[in-house]
Parts: sequence; structure tokens; C-alpha cells
Amino acid sequence: MEFRQLGGSNLNVSALALGTMTFGEQNTEADAHAQLDLAVAHGVNFIDTAEMYPVAPRAETVHRTESYIGSWLRNQQRDKLVVATKIAGPARGFTWIRGTPRINREHITAAIDGSLRRLQTDYVDLYQIHWPDRYVPMFGASSYDAAQERDSTPIAEQLQVLAELVRAGKVRHIGLSNETPWGVAEFVRCSEQLGLPKIASIQNAYHLMNRSFESGLAEVCHHANVGLLAYSPLAFGWLTGKYIADPNAKGRITLFPGFGQRYNKPNVPPATKEYLRIAQEAGLTPATLALAFVRTRWFTASVILGATTLQQLKENLASADITLSPEVLKQIEAVHARYPNPAP
Repeated sequence: MEFRQLGGSNLNVSALALGTMTFGEQNTEADAHAQLDLAVAHGVNFIDTAEMYPVAPRAETVHRTESYIGSWLRNQQRDKLVVATKIAGPARGFTWIRGTPRINREHITAAIDGSLRRLQTDYVDLYQIHWPDRYVPMFGASSYDAAQERDSTPIAEQLQVLAELVRAGKVRHIGLSNETPWGVAEFVRCSEQLGLPKIASIQNAYHLMNRSFESGLAEVCHHANVGLLAYSPLAFGWLTGKYIADPNAKGRITLFPGFGQRYNKPNVPPATKEYLRIAQEAGLTPATLALAFVRTRWFTASVILGATTLQQLKENLASADITLSPEVLKQIEAVHARYPNPAP
């Protein structure tokens, strides 16, 4: 397993990370522990979770994922692992999380204490803002609408509270998720201006059918030394080919229809078929092609894997040894030119 420095931090993270948002909904506690054991046995040291998990989010299961990880983590050598979690923001309207979560002093303090308690650890290595406190278009929306602006906690104020968590030893490094180029630039500007901790990472969707990171965010993150933690590298299962073979195949898109709207776009099926063809001609599984592509991009710090079975996870972990040939990459670019970002 390759290890990479996460942005400007002192964290060295495995190029493949274990995502956990199925723990507590599609996976039992025993399943979760088996996945964690398998990932670590294959060299993974980076585990990503969030206070709102599992998905699909609901009041009856909220926080369960962190608790499942905590019951495993208490029996591990803590300093050998990089554990990341996230504080939920207001955009999704989760009234069952602190009566609708915000990114302000009251909520940040309550959120980190709750996460540490459930994870059964004294600190997290990376604490991420799951999505901004302010309005931004996301989860399939691609156009900014100034009319939707709302009152939000100033970024400088958010950083000041996060800095207190770092000083208290509860958090080692901070990061963002579902952010925009302006947001990254503003977090970096405020941290430099005020002498506050700098963000180390951004966790955004990035895969063969959503390469929007490559435009504004790639440039900002390059100059700011912020690493990409790529989530949904298999496009919610589309890039495995299972929904081409069977539109009703078992998976998050069919189990939770409202959760995969960003993939309900006309060019998703034809683009998927082209990537499946490239994988077959290269002698690779579709998942291996998709994961190897994301892992080897110059801006990727780590790829967040999500699986519901050990067999899926084994296949995903095996992609760590694959490098795509120039010819395969050329074919991928040709498909991207024909179907640019069909699932943004």
C-alpha cells in the first residue's frame, strides 16, 4: 500500500481509505468490524466517518456508524491509525442532529465531544466540515444562485473554534468536504491572515463521471497544498456496471432512490457502457479501472472506498496495485470528451 502526505499536514495516509457510511444501515456491527480488519490487513491506515452516518440519514440510526467504529477502535493500536470524522452542516436540514446542525461554537463543541465519545478515543486525526455552513449548490446542483444566500457563521469564526480544538488536543488537523473553490481559498486566506490552523484536505466527489474537481478546485488545492480525499469513486455503483446489467440491482441507488438523484441523468448509462468497454478490453474489472484512475490522479491524496460485502472490499483493495496504461488513459479521455461530467 502506498502512503501519501495529506496536504500540508504531518499525516501520512494510505492511498486507499475505508469509508464507513454503510455501517449501521446496510452493515451490522460485526460486518463493520470485519471490513475494518480486512482493510487494515491490506495496509489501510485511514478510516473516514461522520457524525450523520449511516446513510440514508435518519433519526433512528444517526451516530451508529461512529459507535460501531468505536467498539472496534478501542481494541486497536490507536497511533497506527488515521481516524477522520465530520461535523454536519445545515444544508440537509437534519433536525435530529442538535435541532438542525450549524458550524458555530455551540455546535462544533457539542459535535466533537459526541464524536470522541462514540469513537472511544481522545482525539481525531482529521476533523472535517461535512458541507459548508453557508449556501452552496451541491449534490447534483451545479449552478450557483445568489438568491439562496442565507445567514451563516463567518469562516474566520469557524476557524477560531476549530483552532481551539487543535490546541486542546481533541483534533490534530482540519479539513473540508463538499466545498467550492471560493470556500477553499477563503479558508486558506483566513488561516494565513489570523495565524490559525490551515486546512489539510478537501473531501469531494470525484470519479470518471464527475471530474469537475479538475477545473477550479484542482488549481486552488495545488497552490494551497490541500489534498483531495475522493469519495464516490465508483459513482454509487454505476461504475461497477451492475446497474447496466440490472437496473434493479441491489445497491444504495435502488435501496434509497432519493439518495442518488445526481446519477439520474441521461448520459450516465451511455458513458458507463463506454467505461465498461474500456475495462473489458484492458482485462480489468470495471471497479478496478475506476479506482485506479482516481488513485493515480496527481491531486488525489486518498481514495475513499465504500463496500457492503467483504468480497467487494477485497476487489476494491486489489486496485492499489494497478496502474493504467497510456492507451487506456487516452481512451478514457476520449469518452470524457464525448460525455463530460454526466453525473456532477
